[in-house]
Amino acid sequence: MILPPDKDPMGHAMLDYLKGEHDENITVKSDISENDLIPVNYLFRSFGQMPEIEQKALLLCKGRILDIGAGSGSHSLHLQKKGHDVTALDISENACSCCRQRGVKRVVNTDIMGYTPEKKFDTLLLMMNGIGFTGTIDGLDTFMKKAKHLLSPGGQILLDSSDISYMFEDEDEEIKDIYHSPDEPYYGEVTYVMEYNNISGHPFKWLFIDPALLKVKAEKNDYNFKLLHRGKNQDYLARLTSRY
Repeated sequence: MILPPDKDPMGHAMLDYLKGEHDENITVKSDISENDLIPVNYLFRSFGQMPEIEQKALLLCKGRILDIGAGSGSHSLHLQKKGHDVTALDISENACSCCRQRGVKRVVNTDIMGYTPEKKFDTLLLMMNGIGFTGTIDGLDTFMKKAKHLLSPGGQILLDSSDISYMFEDEDEEIKDIYHSPDEPYYGEVTYVMEYNNISGHPFKWLFIDPALLKVKAEKNDYNFKLLHRGKNQDYLARLTSRY
């Protein structure tokens, strides 16, 4: 599904930033915590300003690269400058416009689930918890099946995510034992709403998946799983490679 421009607060924030309007923050509302703020300049950071997890992922990219959920294009731009063949993909028309204005050469405004490229990719890159777009555990399964049609033989998925079980420890000390059942949704399935400068987006589901569960789901979908790096805040970087 393509994101309507009038329901795209983050996309508008990116375009305003390019015009020199840097004063507003993006407000993030969720069903598990108090409101949070994202400074818009965080979306425009250079390689040196990126967290270590993102830097490591970019260094591991190879071959034809698909930057899924490219946003402002910061990751794509870095890869492009390093001589990589990279395509930036985003459901936001505004984000794609931002990518083009910043100099990303190949930009696709579409939903990854309906994307049918002429050539397959060697790397699928999902940064800033980009795998979260799958929304739910079931959505993750669906994406893993789709990814097999996008990856060339020997290709890889590089993704980062976080285990947010620590946010529930006071409520339920056994939260780590809860996986997923028809009666009990996985604790990492979060509902968000974003707002910026009087523009409010639609509520959407976002998935935070712990590495142990990601390993289980990857192997059930015929991927090899490798944990590449752990951050300081329960975040991590992982690589999935198709077995077939």
